[in-house]
Amino acid sequence: MKSVNPYLNFHGNTLEAFTFYQSVFGTEIQDKVLYRDFPDNAMGVDEADLDKLAHIGLPLGSDNMLMGTDVVGCYAEDFTVGNNVYITLETDTADEATRLFDALGEGGVPAMPLQRTDWAESYGICIDQFGVQWMIMYTGDVLKGC
Repeated sequence: MKSVNPYLNFHGNTLEAFTFYQSVFGTEIQDKVLYRDFPDNAMGVDEADLDKLAHIGLPLGSDNMLMGTDVVGCYAEDFTVGNNVYITLETDTADEATRLFDALGEGGVPAMPLQRTDWAESYGICIDQFGVQWMIMYTGDVLKGC
């Protein structure tokens, strides 16, 4: 496995939270991407949400990242503190991503099936049988960022 990183969701105040975390951990914010940055609004976000953060990263040590996003659209309707934390697994291969997604999702809920995205060759979200939310991705041939 390539890496394991916490992924936090916020209701419109991701930049404020990450500015605070930056002061705590003493590292510099990286990978700041707005929904507006995706070509042709590929994420299908309402005009009012285009300037919210689609992704932000803050290094935690040399090999780990604290990552986050502003939740928008129908996902914002179900947002509550407590369901806003994901564990992100970045795998070395597409087969490993599929294996982990299938195993973690057994008895759980596949929230987003593994699929190609603008940021990964294979990306999906599942909630395991214990309610833990997992983002699983294999970057593969996709360059990170927009």
